[in-house]
Amino acid sequence: MNKIKWGVMGTANIAANCTIPGMLETENCELYAIAGRNPDKVETYKNKYGFTKSYIGYDKLIADPEVEAVYIPLPNNLHKEWVIKALKAGKHVLCEKPLALNAEEAREMYKVAKENNRVLMEAYAYLQTPYIDALKNEIKSGSIGDLVYIDTAFLTQGYKEDFRLHKNLGGGMIYDLGCYCTTMILTLTEAYGGNTEIEYAKASAELTDDEGIDTLAVGIIKFKNGVRASFNVGCVFGVDNNARYDRLYIHGTKGDIRSEVEYNQAGELSYRIIKDGHESTRTVSVKQNYSLETAQLGRSVRDGEVQRVTPEFSIKNAEILDRLLESCGY
Repeated sequence: MNKIKWGVMGTANIAANCTIPGMLETENCELYAIAGRNPDKVETYKNKYGFTKSYIGYDKLIADPEVEAVYIPLPNNLHKEWVIKALKAGKHVLCEKPLALNAEEAREMYKVAKENNRVLMEAYAYLQTPYIDALKNEIKSGSIGDLVYIDTAFLTQGYKEDFRLHKNLGGGMIYDLGCYCTTMILTLTEAYGGNTEIEYAKASAELTDDEGIDTLAVGIIKFKNGVRASFNVGCVFGVDNNARYDRLYIHGTKGDIRSEVEYNQAGELSYRIIKDGHESTRTVSVKQNYSLETAQLGRSVRDGEVQRVTPEFSIKNAEILDRLLESCGY
């Protein structure tokens, strides 16, 4: 197989715990280069995961002509700078969510990708899965009738110190977790078809006293096709522990879908359909999500396969986040 030679830009936890292990399971991926600012950490990653090259500094990574694609898990405020640098250096890019701090940045980044004939994809690994396909197909088939309402939640631990606690780094829970909820809502509403233009998107948030970071937020969205949605996000379950809560509820005119599956999970994942007082469970087998997204970007590069997370989708989601953040006073 003609593998893509990947460079990983940074030694973030999501790279170590999620994306790099996924890359190791991906047939069309070669872990070629790792770059970071801490020499000891970079060398540890190189030896642990089997990278061919290691670099101190991101510029050296994108200057390597052997690197074909770059994965960027840097703090949110650095995404635009390094995505654009990588694209102009001729690299395809997979960038962690949220891709941009606002819709204007997202449009600029995709414009550079187009100008340089390179693939740029926002990293929502869960959107690559057959589990999401199954939910979309339930809506498309009309199994629960017309789509009326979606509710979802994603809450996690608190943090003693983390980039998510600093505004200048693009911190806050609407950016970090709300983007999962809004992409879920947008994906399912698009599956329903029709006009997915936003009528309104509003949020209310608990903001920290020092930097005005949202640590707990609730949002409501209404689409012009009549679908309404709500979400809850927060980092409120104790400090530096593994507590977590995820939820998804989809209401239609003929039935409901309920799921407690966590975002980005693999294995045998189930959801329940409730109709006319009867409940049935459907189970979907899902591989490691991060492997699926790496493989999909590889096929986009090699075979011209359409990105599952398209530029249009990411820009529309960024527009929703803009409206939510503005409304809650972020």
